[in-house]
Amino acid sequence: MKTSRLQQWAYIVTLIVFGVIILKEGSFLFVPLLWGIFFAFALYPMAHWLELKRTPRALAIVISILVVSVFVIGVLYVLFNQVVNLAKDIPEIGEQLRSKSNTYLKDIFAFFDLEVGESLENFGLMEIVKVENLSKTLFATGKSITLGGIVPLYVFLLLYYKDFFTSFLLMVSDDPGEKVMNWARSTGSLIKSYLVGLVKVTFVVALLSGIYFYFIGSKYFILFAVLVGVLNPIPYVGVILSSSVAIFFMFLTTDSLLYPLLTILVLWGIQLLENNIITPLVVGSQVKVNALAVVLAILFGGWLWGVSGMVLCIPLVGVLKLTLEQSTDYQAYGFLLSDSVKIVEENENYWSLLRKKIGGKKGSNS
Repeated sequence: MKTSRLQQWAYIVTLIVFGVIILKEGSFLFVPLLWGIFFAFALYPMAHWLELKRTPRALAIVISILVVSVFVIGVLYVLFNQVVNLAKDIPEIGEQLRSKSNTYLKDIFAFFDLEVGESLENFGLMEIVKVENLSKTLFATGKSITLGGIVPLYVFLLLYYKDFFTSFLLMVSDDPGEKVMNWARSTGSLIKSYLVGLVKVTFVVALLSGIYFYFIGSKYFILFAVLVGVLNPIPYVGVILSSSVAIFFMFLTTDSLLYPLLTILVLWGIQLLENNIITPLVVGSQVKVNALAVVLAILFGGWLWGVSGMVLCIPLVGVLKLTLEQSTDYQAYGFLLSDSVKIVEENENYWSLLRKKIGGKKGSNS
């Protein structure tokens, strides 16, 4: 009995290891396919509405994709103009970076009574940028553009053959058809709600950031607003990256530390507002996965597929949880991913006591 159980776990671990290797090595295939699946769920309501208005399915899907594509191309055009203008200012920004780095390094050397070498005069943090890094960046950009061109094709095919995929699920499943369809509907609802909510949150965060950068007189307020908004969905890491770029730029292009410090405070305030008010109202707890599983999913997704993996793995874990919960043999593992367990502390903390006390006073006054 123990031997068969051990063999079963050995088979599962072997399948997981080989599966992860296939997913990592086949990222060029799987990443755009997953984005295509997610966007197909998001665009399905629009395409379905057009189809109900007697529009042919192929034309309805094309119109839905074009509407979204026109919006994305418009945003990219504005961003491209901002990037071009920023590229023109790079020599001036590089000189400011060199000058400020030399000044601060001299102050550090003087504070520790160290001698300033002649090489310090020629030192600059821009020396870190190498030709090899630039070529890698260009290659990664070209690869991303290629993947972005494949995604609309996946979206079209997935929406056009949706009935075919439904019939396939019913044929391969041993469970009753209604159970399979409930799983498919729940999964589709989860992905659609997550993506639509994500777009709304991204727009709100970008708008608030853009208003701030505009009023402090930044030339590239649209670029920084979109950067903060787009990187915001990457939990924990995205906010740090986008904020660091904006703060560093303010540090280089202003003579006072007031603007970098103000930028830190404003972006931090926007992040608090997003985490505590915007996201709960707009997105809600659609994924319903506990924080530990989310952190592990982000780390695993980043290692597996980079930035795309960090974003995709959160709803994928939600789908995995739904699948495990509907399986009689693996319900315990679905429970392990859920956030339905209430945390019980050993003793009532001071915050709970304070809330009770305030609530009691309000009740007595009324």
